[in-house]
Amino acid sequence: MRITRSLSAITAVAAVFAVAACGGTGGGSGSSDSVTVYSADGLGDWYKAEFADFTKKTGIKVSLVEAGSGEVVSRAQKEKANPQVDVLVTLPPFIQQAQQQGSLVKSDVDTSSVPAELKSADGTYVAVVNNYFAMIRNTAAQPKPTDWAEFTGPAFKQKIQYSTPGKAGDGTALLLLLQHVMGKEAALTYLKDLQPNNVGPSTSTGKLGPKTSKGELTVANSDVQMALAAIAADKVAYEVFYPTFGGKRTTLPLPYYMGLADKAPHSANGTKLMEFLLSKDVQQNVPEKSWGAPVRTDVTPSGPQWEAFRKALDGVEIWNPDWSRVLTGLDADVKSYEKATGQ
Repeated sequence: MRITRSLSAITAVAAVFAVAACGGTGGGSGSSDSVTVYSADGLGDWYKAEFADFTKKTGIKVSLVEAGSGEVVSRAQKEKANPQVDVLVTLPPFIQQAQQQGSLVKSDVDTSSVPAELKSADGTYVAVVNNYFAMIRNTAAQPKPTDWAEFTGPAFKQKIQYSTPGKAGDGTALLLLLQHVMGKEAALTYLKDLQPNNVGPSTSTGKLGPKTSKGELTVANSDVQMALAAIAADKVAYEVFYPTFGGKRTTLPLPYYMGLADKAPHSANGTKLMEFLLSKDVQQNVPEKSWGAPVRTDVTPSGPQWEAFRKALDGVEIWNPDWSRVLTGLDADVKSYEKATGQ
């Protein structure tokens, strides 16, 4: 599952998570020793460990609100008249959307160790954990599906589900990837043909993992970091795979990007947290603690978690979208998708 997963004690973390999960208002605190993070879900276990360490070292407590990639950006935008968030973490193209909406400001965080392709030219956002789109399939599936074309067959009726493009980062990535490998019109036709087998919309990719593990779904969308973390933590009954199209397997990068919120209530604390998460010591532990990839060029990943991450991408072609161009056409692409699928 996408692990939805002060902090002076683990109980404090649990309380914050409970508010977010139950649909509470969450948001910023008036305390000068606090910082509020709105984040796309998926890094929960890593956050718990690193936020606890951050609080121990600085005395600054972290409040975390997790939701879908588009939802956290929408929330920050709606609150601009009364800002509640200090640090925004989300996937592309939603971080670029937040930038265009003026929800982010340039921070003083040193990003010199992060390559240009993982940060904005204007200094408003930077990747904190690197990651890639993936699909998951139930390990008991027989025969194991391997090609996108198989999913439209009768054997998968009501056994497929993917998170909603335009609302979830991984769901948006699925739409973009299909457009890339099939062409825009063919991708829409494919998704229309897939509808009889699609269980229905989901604003969060994290809800799909448990359903796939239980066998309620055979195939769902995900990403490498989230899926590997869940497999390791819960021994879930699914595996990462990349469907073929024209004999090729293709993916795209989906880094978790973070940025300092415009008019952040605790801007200095937000900057300190961002500096901490980008520090060499924290980045060195990214594979072990999150099952993702570090973003610093001076960190050499290693260990079994890194090997699993690397192995998941073996033989897979990586397509690097122009996110600015993607964002320009995103509204139209989502409307075309909704029209084609009726969702």
